[in-house]
Amino acid sequence: MRARAPGISPGGARDAARSDSDAAMSPVTPPAGKRGEHVILIDASGFIFRAFYALPPMTRGDGTPVNAVYGFANMLMKLLAEVSADRIAVIFDASGRSFRNDLYDQYKANRPPPPDELVPQFPLVREAARAFNLACIEREGFEADDIIATYARLARAAGAEVTILSSDKDLMQLVGEGVTMYDDLKGRSIGVAEVREKFGVGPERVVDVQALAGDSTDNVPGVPGVGVKTAAELINRFGDLDAVLAHAGEITQPKRRQNLIEHADLARLSRELVRLRDDVPLDGGLDELAVRPPEIETLAGFLRAQDFRSIVTRVEKWLGAGAGGAEEPRGAEEPPAEPVYELVQERAALERWLALAARAGVVAVDTETTSLDAMRARLVGVSLSVEPGRACYVPLGHGAAGDGELALDGARPRQIALDEALGLLKPMLEDPAVLKVGHNIKYDMEVLAGYGIEVAPVDDTMLLSYVLEGGLHGHGLDELARLHLGVEPITFKQVAGTGKDQVTFDKVPLEAARDYAAEDADLTGRLHRALKPRLVTERMAALYETIERPLIPVLVEMERAGVKLDRAALARLSRDFAGRIAKLEDEIHKLAGHAFTIGSHKQLGEVLFDEMGLARGRKGKSGAYSTDASVLETMAAQGHELPARVLDWRHLDKLKSTYSDTLIERINPETGRVHTSYHMAGASTGRLASSDPNLQNIPIRTEDGRKIRRAFIAEPDHKLLSADYSQIELRLAAHIADVEPLKQAFRDGIDIHAMTASQVFGVAVEGMDPMLRRRAKAINFGIIYGISPFGLGRQLGVPQGEARAYIEAYFERYPGIRDYMERTKAFCRKHGFVTTLYGRRCHMPGINDKNPARRGFMERAAINAPLQGTAADIIKRAMIRMPAALAEQGLGARMLPQVHDELVFEAPEDEVEETAAVARRVMEGVAHLSVRLVVDTAAGPTWADAH
Repeated sequence: MRARAPGISPGGARDAARSDSDAAMSPVTPPAGKRGEHVILIDASGFIFRAFYALPPMTRGDGTPVNAVYGFANMLMKLLAEVSADRIAVIFDASGRSFRNDLYDQYKANRPPPPDELVPQFPLVREAARAFNLACIEREGFEADDIIATYARLARAAGAEVTILSSDKDLMQLVGEGVTMYDDLKGRSIGVAEVREKFGVGPERVVDVQALAGDSTDNVPGVPGVGVKTAAELINRFGDLDAVLAHAGEITQPKRRQNLIEHADLARLSRELVRLRDDVPLDGGLDELAVRPPEIETLAGFLRAQDFRSIVTRVEKWLGAGAGGAEEPRGAEEPPAEPVYELVQERAALERWLALAARAGVVAVDTETTSLDAMRARLVGVSLSVEPGRACYVPLGHGAAGDGELALDGARPRQIALDEALGLLKPMLEDPAVLKVGHNIKYDMEVLAGYGIEVAPVDDTMLLSYVLEGGLHGHGLDELARLHLGVEPITFKQVAGTGKDQVTFDKVPLEAARDYAAEDADLTGRLHRALKPRLVTERMAALYETIERPLIPVLVEMERAGVKLDRAALARLSRDFAGRIAKLEDEIHKLAGHAFTIGSHKQLGEVLFDEMGLARGRKGKSGAYSTDASVLETMAAQGHELPARVLDWRHLDKLKSTYSDTLIERINPETGRVHTSYHMAGASTGRLASSDPNLQNIPIRTEDGRKIRRAFIAEPDHKLLSADYSQIELRLAAHIADVEPLKQAFRDGIDIHAMTASQVFGVAVEGMDPMLRRRAKAINFGIIYGISPFGLGRQLGVPQGEARAYIEAYFERYPGIRDYMERTKAFCRKHGFVTTLYGRRCHMPGINDKNPARRGFMERAAINAPLQGTAADIIKRAMIRMPAALAEQGLGARMLPQVHDELVFEAPEDEVEETAAVARRVMEGVAHLSVRLVVDTAAGPTWADAH
């Protein structure tokens, strides 16, 4: 389903997951009422890097990487097709050095080199700009920003309006009368107000602020201890940098005063580094930038050479070359002819479309509704598509006239009556001979189930993408349409408006609704044709057909079942939390000596570090002290009371705001239950996530967390039953890494943590100090998450050297674990992914990153992914088998929440033991490993009692 802002009714069932690249480039035009030419200056660097990191790896026939070139070419085509401009320049950095390196040899010294896969694309991107017949500008000794500043000066002198396509903060000093920036990633213009919001000063003083604050990215030194906010305060107080330095002796804070005096020369040097030159020698001036239409043969030839066949077809159509010059379409990647979308308002037209679906045997389906909550959503319309470029929209619940205003007589726009239309649709949607294809079709199935329609069989393009390319990118329909079809979809905002003027989809004019909704179905069908065949060629069919696809109807039933909540108990809990929070606030304010906003990291940091001097705090890029949990926990462990109380306050505040208050709001008034939504295409490991509400992160280890779980209750004469895999990832580690001592311990039913403590620390199991067992438990679980000595030391509260010794002792006792880890990392570096036992590919795009921190993170993720991913696959297999197993025994139990390794059932009291036996049998028998899976079960009137 399409992404929606909170509280905004959705128009369809596009997957809510979207990437940052979803923002559409709005037409960049000069302000209304202005005269003169419009000059667009493109900061090429930002687009190149964004395209490289946003798109998955792509290579042309000779193996040259081209994903950044592909994204850049798409951007240029969209710009030229949609934007009105008289002059355009694409501006590049010429080399790694500029005059700034002569001023300061450490300028940009900390910047890592570009990724190896990007380097050969730099010259190709320049070729792309020239192929589009655009001015491609660079000058040795200067940076692209200087060239942009120079052209902006020349353009303003000639009376032109200037738009700079970039989000680079260094260019904000150029914003002013006749010069704006446009951030196409966020779809917003950057004017004087936006610059002031970011820097606290107007564009004319941005250089002064940057000179004081410095810039770690470019290694601009600035003045130590001065961040952007402080710099803005100083500039606003004294006027400019020179005035600040002249009055430095008046600063009351001793350390800041000293730094300003001692580092005045650094500030002046920094000003020269950040100030843009607007006197770059340029050949031809503005005349060089005149917009000229691309030459079709040159542009098409370049695009074909890169194997960008889909762009070639669009370019030929755009430039009026017709289909004659295009290659024959190959598969679903090629866009069809101009789409034909029909508005179905009569019974006969709907019957005709249903006949087409029956004849085709495959139909793409999408619903338009009034809510993201499928249990509360009202059906507004249905769209269908049976072939590329052809689709229809069947309005069913629109309440406004075609122009968006209510009809004078209060009549609804012409549409088939809801009951009549559903009566016609139901046989096709339930026909086993017609495959229904959707994108996040679970949502559509749940909505239609509320109208008595059980949609089957189904395919899901979101899950096809997830199975094929999980971890490489998002799987929302809009993103996949751009990636695989080269299409920029219509956005919800385009048809429904924005902000306070946005309307729900049932108020969208019918013709706009038709184009938006029918496009959903059309794109879904085209993606299905592009992705489904890859399951076979890439050997991923088994995972999709045996795990992901059959899980869809199981989750529909679980979501519709929901789980009952004790509203009164939650209300009491919220009041209790509120009272305790207020008491803690009083205690914290007394310890601080004054009141302050505890939830403000800035104010808390000032209290802890500036006022109380408890520890040497570290500041982030914003200039505020870090007060995250690890910082507070360290200080609390040292005996400081205020940070300990703040941790207690945060814990209770989160429980109240995230759970007790929110859960009450999420109770469905018709069912008295909460109905979570499971996300099937989120984690690259295959794990399910849950939202609205999130039932997977409710605390279990604290008494207050257990109080939340006590509010989850069974219906009268029923009990909640929990079935939980015992140490499944450790068992999988023993099996996958083939560690015989661990496997034997599990076979013998030995306490694995006590055994590890005995073997690593050299102590007897009997009479063992419980602390040693807890340390061994942390090691056991930490190792399979690829934990570092630093991480383990922090978790155990021991020095890093001691933690390293624990890890080394563990590896000496279980060398198979180290072998597995090294083998897994090597495989991932070579292939870019790791696999689970069931063939799921967990892609790790940063595994070969030159940044040690990112590479290390990906290596740890790669170590754990086969274990966590296999555990996720196993419980999914159990969930798929469970409904039939319960039905075979004539049991009335229903699966409710799934929380990673745990399934929760609601079972009649007299069937609890038999239900538990079935759950154990199915869950333990779903996988055949060298280590037996064990499932623990417990039951009670509340979820807390079932543990």
